[in-house]
Amino acid sequence: MRKNLFITITALLLVGLMAVPAFAQETVLDFVWFSDGVEGEVLKDIIDDYQEENPDVEFNIIEVPYNELNTKIKTMVAGGNPPDLARVSNPGELSSALLNLNDSIGQDYLDNFVESTHPYVMVDGEMLAVPIDVTANGIIYNKDYFEAAGIDVPDTEEELDDLWTWEEWANALEKVVEESNARYGLAYDYSPHRWSTLLYQAGGSFFSKDWSEVTINSPEGERAVEFFVELHDRNIIPESIWLGGENPNTLFRSGLTAMHFAGNWMLTNYRDNIENFDWGVAYMPKGKIRSSVVGGKFVAGFKDSDNKEAAVDFLKYFSSQKVNAKFCEESLFLSARTDNSKLNYSFGSDMFEIFSNELAVSPPEAGSDWAYNEAMSRIYDDIRQNVVKSIQKEITPKEAVENIEELAESEIEDMEN
Repeated sequence: MRKNLFITITALLLVGLMAVPAFAQETVLDFVWFSDGVEGEVLKDIIDDYQEENPDVEFNIIEVPYNELNTKIKTMVAGGNPPDLARVSNPGELSSALLNLNDSIGQDYLDNFVESTHPYVMVDGEMLAVPIDVTANGIIYNKDYFEAAGIDVPDTEEELDDLWTWEEWANALEKVVEESNARYGLAYDYSPHRWSTLLYQAGGSFFSKDWSEVTINSPEGERAVEFFVELHDRNIIPESIWLGGENPNTLFRSGLTAMHFAGNWMLTNYRDNIENFDWGVAYMPKGKIRSSVVGGKFVAGFKDSDNKEAAVDFLKYFSSQKVNAKFCEESLFLSARTDNSKLNYSFGSDMFEIFSNELAVSPPEAGSDWAYNEAMSRIYDDIRQNVVKSIQKEITPKEAVENIEELAESEIEDMEN
C-alpha cells in the first residue's frame, strides 16, 4: 500500500513539474526600453500583472533615450550579452541579431495587425518582431473656423462615402480663409514622410514592395508633387514652412492656419497647449485612393538570448488584445491591432478612431517604402529638396520625380556594389 502511494505521489509530482514552463526558474529578462511619454509606467503595471501568473520571471528594464537605442542594443549584442527583449522602431535595422518568430509565434499572428505594419517586421521571410503601437499621418482642424465658414468637415464614419476630393479640399481651405480669421488654410509639416501621404493617395509609391525597383517617376508621383505645388501657389500652405523653416505647430496653435497636416502624436500636445479654440481630427481627402502613412513601435526578441522561451511568452502576452488595449489606452497610443481600433481613451477616443480608420485603408506601400530601406534613408533629404525646388519653380514636378528616381537608383546600385 505504501509502495503504491509513493508511486502515485511521485507520478503526480512529475506531472506537476512537467506543467511548469521551462523558464519558471527565477528567469530575469533584460528588456531595453525607451519612452516618449508615460508608457514606461504603463509597462510596469503590465509586468506586475504578468508576474502574478509568472512569479518566477523578473524583469530588468534598461531604459535609454531613443537616440541612443540602436547604439545600446548593438553594443550589448557585440559584447555577447544581448538583451532578451527590446522596444524598437525599425526591426530591420537590427535584423541580424533578432529572434525569428516564425515557429514560436507564426506569421499568421500578423493577421491581427494593421497590414502596413507587416513590412516592418517581415525581413527575408522571417518575422522578427511584433507590432505594438502605431502612428498615422492625418489632419487636425480648427472647428471654430470651419463653423464660421459654414463648412461641414468629414469627421464621422457616416461621412466616409462622401469624403472630399483633393480639389474639393483645396476649395474648402480657400473658403475658410475667406470666411474666418484664418490667414492660411493649411500648415503642412516639413517632412517627406508627411508629403508622401499625397503620393500614396495619388496611387503612387517610391519603391516596389520588394524594394528592387524605383517607382516614384510615374504620373501618380508627378501629380502628388504638382498638387502640393498648387497648394502653395494658391496660398493655402504658407511658403514660410517649406521655404523658410517656420514651425507648423506654432502656426496652427496660434490660429494662423485652419488645418494642420501632421499626425496622431500631436493630440496630447494640442490638448495641453490649445485653449483659445475648439479643434478636432478630420478624415483626409481622397485621391485615387485613401491613405495615411504608418510608423510604429515594435517589440523583438534576440536569437542569442539565454531566455528565448520566456521572452516569446511575454511577447505573446504583451501583444494580446486585452493587454495591448490597456497599454495603448493608458499611454494614449494608437494600437497596431485591427481589433483594437476602438478603445476607451481618457481623451479623444473619436479622434484616435479616425486615425485608426485611415491606417486600415492604407496600401502596403505606405508601410514598405518606410520599413527598413537604406535607400530611403539616403534620399530622404533629396526628396525634400526636389519638392522645395518645385515650389520655387526651379524645376517642374516631372523633373522632381525624375531626379528622385535617379538618386534612388544610384543609391541602390551603390549599396549592391
